[in-house]
Amino acid sequence: MTTRLLDVPVALIALREGENLVFPAIAGPATWLGHGAPQDSPSVQVLVRQVVAAAAPVLIDDTRTSEPSAGTVAAFAGLPLTDDQDATLGVLCAIDTTSHPWTPQQYENLADLAAACSAELRLRIASQRATGAQHRAQSQTHQVRQDLTSAELLLRAAEELTGSATVDQVHGRVRSLVSGALKPSYIGLLLLEGDELLRLPDLDAVLPPESVERMDRGAGFAAARALRERRMVAVPDRAHLVRHYGPAPVAAFDSLGIASAVCLPMVAARGPVGVLVLGWDTDHTVGLDEAAVLTTIAGYAAQAVERAVFLDARVHVAHQLQRAMLTELPTVPGMDLAALYRPASADDMVGGDWYDAFPVPHPHGTRAPGLAVTVGDITGHDIHAATLMGQVRSMLRQAVLIKNGDGPASALTSLEYACRVLPLPASGTLVHAHLHHENDQWSMTWTNAGHPPPLLLHPDGHVSRLNDHGPLLHHTLAAVERDDHAVVLEPGSTLLLYTDGLIERAGHDLDTAIDHTAALLAAGASTPLPALLEEIADQVADEHAGDDTVLLALRIPAAR
Repeated sequence: MTTRLLDVPVALIALREGENLVFPAIAGPATWLGHGAPQDSPSVQVLVRQVVAAAAPVLIDDTRTSEPSAGTVAAFAGLPLTDDQDATLGVLCAIDTTSHPWTPQQYENLADLAAACSAELRLRIASQRATGAQHRAQSQTHQVRQDLTSAELLLRAAEELTGSATVDQVHGRVRSLVSGALKPSYIGLLLLEGDELLRLPDLDAVLPPESVERMDRGAGFAAARALRERRMVAVPDRAHLVRHYGPAPVAAFDSLGIASAVCLPMVAARGPVGVLVLGWDTDHTVGLDEAAVLTTIAGYAAQAVERAVFLDARVHVAHQLQRAMLTELPTVPGMDLAALYRPASADDMVGGDWYDAFPVPHPHGTRAPGLAVTVGDITGHDIHAATLMGQVRSMLRQAVLIKNGDGPASALTSLEYACRVLPLPASGTLVHAHLHHENDQWSMTWTNAGHPPPLLLHPDGHVSRLNDHGPLLHHTLAAVERDDHAVVLEPGSTLLLYTDGLIERAGHDLDTAIDHTAALLAAGASTPLPALLEEIADQVADEHAGDDTVLLALRIPAAR
């Protein structure tokens, strides 16, 4: 993974064995520039010892001061591997045979890998302790069982916390891990935000209103002290609490109904992220083995929290980007408009679904402006798809205004031509329509590029599918002739456009989903459009959808 992520020919792990170095893991060529293995290189030995001595990262873009010679390291990046007391166990190294300017992203990748290696080493140490205890089973049966339970707990912690995608999941999984083995009466997660520790809300516990929800990292609480000193802080009994802490911490313990506690700093690859607090309603002294287990679990939790916060921030930015590119619906006299956008249920997915509605001049210029509406789906579920969507939406708008009067098919053809010439690698489906009001009625002209059929609710209550469509949109396809289709929207009509995220569900038929949507549309003829769209999305779309869902509806009020 190191050679692949950092694009280097050689990566290795060096571990301390007394004053010596051993190299249990090497990725790269068997020989070092034709002169022995990498670990035999004097320059490798020197650089690794430099990381060990500094107990800090060492990154060198180019070590050479003269012409390279056999076995010389050109570029080196090394991060220390540590145990749960931050003692250096060894070094994770990335080595290049040519000059290699290390980027911030490569450093972050190497730091994440080093954190994972450190966690694995800690787990191995804990597992070896359990194995050693097993060999002494005849005289230390109780100790063996306790160590095996600890090892199992650590293995479960490594597996379950690695799969946590949100901070709430981290909290819940830590609670389930330690509740059975250690039986604390309180398990709290305090997250570091700026210079404050904020207590994560616990949906499974009812805390009294006087409990402390936030504290400054310089406050006189045991949790704040654990964060500042980056070590476990134990409060074994109430006498210790009263003797070493002030009235506020004592009141906090009393409000939570705990007599003893242990506070463990959660320190991840990029620094502290919070504090894990376990409290008991009786006196409780933490032994060495229990402290080792808890410290390791806090380390796993720290990495999980850091990852969850990073993912949440990334997804939040992605969704903000996509929502920023969605249209503020215009006000159109004689028409009601509403739209709904729901991102995919998977937290790391954001895609190219969109809706658009904007006024267009009347083709003859002297009458009231009309309205252009679009619902589309650019292929993909990532930031790239979202940015392509923004470009396609803007280009289609421009094509509509330039081609005003030529109809939706002409505008779509111009968009496709631009995508082929630029080139813009956009593919997907869309429905694009122009609506104009004349002679006391709304007429709609539309073109469909491989998109699910719009649904039209007529005043008499029946729903029809607007099935006419052409090929999907794709920048590599040859030019095709697009067709316009027309329909009159009578007073009392409702038009619904949607993306396939609404109707696609594993193991279910698309036509059945469309029929279900049509039935809900008919039943909601008098329901306000925003509420109707929410109901349709709730009833039809898969709650675990792997795709975005967009709905756009317009209603022509019935004549009075």
